Amino acid sequence: MEFVIKISQFLLSLSLLIVLHELGHFIPAKLFKTRVEKFYLFFDIKFSLFKKKIGETVYGIGWLPLGGYVKIAGMIDESMDKEQMEQPPQPWEFRSKPSWQRLIIMLGGVTVNFILAYVIYVFASFAYGDTDTPVSSLKDGYWIESPLLKDLGLQTGDKVLKINDQKIVNDSDIAANLIKANSITVERNNEEKVIALPEDFLGQLSSRQTKTLFEPRIPFMVAEVADSSVNKSVDLKEGDIISAINGQELKYYDQVESLKKNITKGEDVQVVILRDGQTLTRTLKLSDKGEFGIRPGYDGKRFSEMGYFDVIKKEYTFGESFGAGWDKFTKTISSYGDQLKAIFTPSTGAYKGVGGFKAIFDIFPSVWSWQAFWMLTAFLSIMLGVLNLLPIPALDGGHVMFLLYEMISGRKPSEKFLEKAQMVGFFILIALVLFANGNDIFKAVFK
Repeated sequence: MEFVIKISQFLLSLSLLIVLHELGHFIPAKLFKTRVEKFYLFFDIKFSLFKKKIGETVYGIGWLPLGGYVKIAGMIDESMDKEQMEQPPQPWEFRSKPSWQRLIIMLGGVTVNFILAYVIYVFASFAYGDTDTPVSSLKDGYWIESPLLKDLGLQTGDKVLKINDQKIVNDSDIAANLIKANSITVERNNEEKVIALPEDFLGQLSSRQTKTLFEPRIPFMVAEVADSSVNKSVDLKEGDIISAINGQELKYYDQVESLKKNITKGEDVQVVILRDGQTLTRTLKLSDKGEFGIRPGYDGKRFSEMGYFDVIKKEYTFGESFGAGWDKFTKTISSYGDQLKAIFTPSTGAYKGVGGFKAIFDIFPSVWSWQAFWMLTAFLSIMLGVLNLLPIPALDGGHVMFLLYEMISGRKPSEKFLEKAQMVGFFILIALVLFANGNDIFKAVFK
């Protein structure tokens, strides 16, 4: 069921982004009386799942979900329709239109991507507001589970003060600043310590199985008892909080491992649980593998009410949501730009973290959440827009690059040159797709 929910969100988001991106090319093309021969969701190599001709355009759904396209008459694109290009230019063709019209047509897709992301951020701000945790409210610091952070000298209980010279106010500031981080300043035992990060920190992070970094310290709340657990028959309910093990206080879930060191495998364990304001005792067993077989849960609102940390929610009026949406939009573009810069700087090792369709699929939650869906769709829309602006022939950015050259120099590149450039760009794109999805396969098989 979890797979069905994830794949449904993934395909819905991807389809929405592709259709709207291509619509961004389609609308100005039609406004400038340019013939659009095809409008496709996904690629129709050899055959289509569905197609219908309306007017001069064939609308369809292909079988290969790697994107989509509009085929504009008289344009050198991924179709490489040389036969059409060998005919005399016709007034309804792309190549016959003024350069400024062609530029608007080519920029239409990414323009829609950016507008869509901004609109989503505006309505998300109005509908959901912003929720964050002030780092000052984490009285006992963060839970450091990542082996990489431990190797660098970070410890559970550290309070994050700064990343580089940027003061960290809210929990969300950490992820936003880690991309360019070369040092982290923490407070430990009332003393400040500066932890230096290696230049290839992002690369090392991508190479590790555990991607968790700074996690708020939370109590041991029961989410589920595994069917294979030795404690399956014990009276435990979802939401129970285990507050003591064998008479020793258990304030945080991260303390479980140290307490288990004093328990013999297979031994019975007395625990105290909190349930609906009552204190109860139960007997658990530690399995031969040293496990309780209990999956921990997370409830930020409840933990906040229990005093573990503060959760601050900021709500916006409809008017205020435009400013809040713009702030999210610009910060996301800036952050994604920093990611691309790191990826194209080999010394950072960030290229190791580049992922393909599986990586995108994995970011969607296993439970349906409209808030998460729309926020992820906005991010992916920005990602699609920025990537399409890269000056690679076969991408929108490549076409724009040649159009700007034409407008500045007054000379239009020859169709033969554009055909060769399109072919080079196509092979570059194939190489990038293979690299990104190859990374996914490598991580799945060897890690």
